[in-house]
Amino acid sequence: MRQAKITRDTTETQVSVEVNLDGSGVYDVQTGVGFFDHMLEQLARHSLMDLTVRAKGDLHIDDHHTVEDTGIALGQAMVQALGDKRGIVRYGSCLLPMDDTLVRAALDLSARPFLVWNVEMPAAKIGNFDTELVREFFQALSTHGGITLHVDALHGVNSHHIAEAAFKAVARSLRDALETDPRKADAVPSTKGTL
Repeated sequence: MRQAKITRDTTETQVSVEVNLDGSGVYDVQTGVGFFDHMLEQLARHSLMDLTVRAKGDLHIDDHHTVEDTGIALGQAMVQALGDKRGIVRYGSCLLPMDDTLVRAALDLSARPFLVWNVEMPAAKIGNFDTELVREFFQALSTHGGITLHVDALHGVNSHHIAEAAFKAVARSLRDALETDPRKADAVPSTKGTL
């Protein structure tokens, strides 16, 4: 089974992330940031990756460090769990509708991190959550997970729907990319022979 646990301790946060890439979407998430917990639960459920997160951060300042450091730890855990990436499909994409919103995500587990983020949030806050932190999470995940990630909001007027559709679209893209390729389960999916 492709599993990993990463612990990240700084003066700003203490974060522990456990992943099972061959799971069924089971989650146990506690970050102290309610909306972010909800988004991580969506990520687990729709990627079918089992996810346990415990985060304690400097929430008396704001949610930024907790969200970013969770993205860092999750990216690192995914890299560790993937190992040499032998047998994975590698690429995934999704066009995800959610009410007024349509979000497109496409990714490559390439070990070449790059984020293209064409997502505008009409509101600065969803409850107490700063909407700009959605991008910060995906930037951290992309950078530390070695993921080329493109996310485009094609339609949307409700910031909650836009954020949730982005998490779900990335989750569905990850689900595809993490799958074992039945035709090449013994090979690294690159002409270079390594990723």
